[in-house]
This record gives sequence, structure tokens and C-alpha cells, in this order.
Amino acid sequence: MEKLILIVEDEPSNMKLFRDLLKIGGYPTIEATDGQRGVKLARERKPGLILMDVNMPVMDGCEATRILKSDASTKHIPIVAVTSCVMKSEIEEILRAGCDDYLVKPIDIKDFLNKVAQYLPGTAPITGL
Repeated sequence: MEKLILIVEDEPSNMKLFRDLLKIGGYPTIEATDGQRGVKLARERKPGLILMDVNMPVMDGCEATRILKSDASTKHIPIVAVTSCVMKSEIEEILRAGCDDYLVKPIDIKDFLNKVAQYLPGTAPITGL
């Protein structure tokens, strides 16, 4: 399975944090700063995992997820929402849109890396953090 991870995140500091953590974990990444660009990159590159922010300009993460999950060429790609939404109704909407899982911001580094390893079989979860 492809270890490439698509990060879809509009906040530069979050993008840098996610990229740096994934680099330490040995994961190559590609990046998009809005859902529309994320959909385009997912279709072109077929990553092994997508980390999807929810609230973004141009196209939000839920809409991007619905598009990707309705496309036969990308519906198999796991999508983990990385969101500051914490209300039950918001989480339910994220899962209804088709996200396979979610992480709440601010992220816990160990949980973040373990969640990535969970969705990329053959990779080891990070321990000792």
C-alpha cells in the first residue's frame, strides 16, 4: 500500500506540524490548502491516506470527502478528519460525509502518529513519545 499521505489543511502552522511529524515517521506527503485542490491531488496521486481539515476556504472538508467517497477511483482511500469541531453533531456530520475517522485539534502527537499507522497497514505505530 502507498505510504504517501495527502494533507489538506489551510492553517500554515498546522500544515507544518503535520508535515514535520509525518516526515519523522518516514511518511512522504503532498499538500493542499483547500478541499478543491485536495480532491484534484487525491485523484491524480492516489495517496494511501488523506488527513482532511474540515473548515477551509473554497471547498470544506466534508464536501471534499463526499466527492472523493462517491468517486470509484478514490472511494477506497481512508480519510481522517483533523478538526477543531468537538460537538457530537459536528462529529456526526463529519462521519456522515464519509470520513473514516477523526482527530481533534489541537492534536496529541502520539495519537496522531498512531492513527496514521492504523490506516496505513505495514507501518508501525510510534511508541516512546
